[in-house]
Amino acid sequence: MSDTPEQNAPDQSNNAPEIAETLAPLERTVADADAELAQVKDQMLRALAETENARRRAEREAAEGRVYAIDRFARDLLSVADNLNRALLAVSPEQRAAADNSLRTVIDGVEMTEKALLEVFGRHGLKRIGARGEKFDPNMHQAVAQIPSDAPAGAIADVFQPGYVLGERTLRAAMVAVSLGAPANESPPPAGSGGGVDIKV
Repeated sequence: MSDTPEQNAPDQSNNAPEIAETLAPLERTVADADAELAQVKDQMLRALAETENARRRAEREAAEGRVYAIDRFARDLLSVADNLNRALLAVSPEQRAAADNSLRTVIDGVEMTEKALLEVFGRHGLKRIGARGEKFDPNMHQAVAQIPSDAPAGAIADVFQPGYVLGERTLRAAMVAVSLGAPANESPPPAGSGGGVDIKV
């Protein structure tokens, strides 16, 4: 009777320890390689993130540099804008109406010069702030007084010197008076009213 293949196959159970010993270094090598690969991948991702952050930071600084490069030059021009504005405010509407042609031409020329200067400011991101009726903002306005006025409480009632912003930066705060609201009626009550309050329904 011939032997079956199972009977002829060598017994490998005795070889298991030898196989395990052979595979152990290979498994350690694979594990070390996986760990090293993960570390290299992490370092690469960090380097990419740092590069992207540096690129964004450089773009932001370049954009800010373009906007704020005229900072010092713009500050020097503010006195020119102030003087033009003062010249126009010095002429009352009555004086303007009574002015002869030559004086009216001078006034119109000053107005056009101021308008042209403000348009140039606007093209370069410089904007005048601090108009009557605007809401008071301590980041852009400097309150030098609080006065009763027809403007709502907390709004700008009067402007002593306009301010300017360059981009998002306040170049010069506007000097303003802030409204306390409408003045209280302190006049005495009419005669015969008995001092009471007249309430209309």
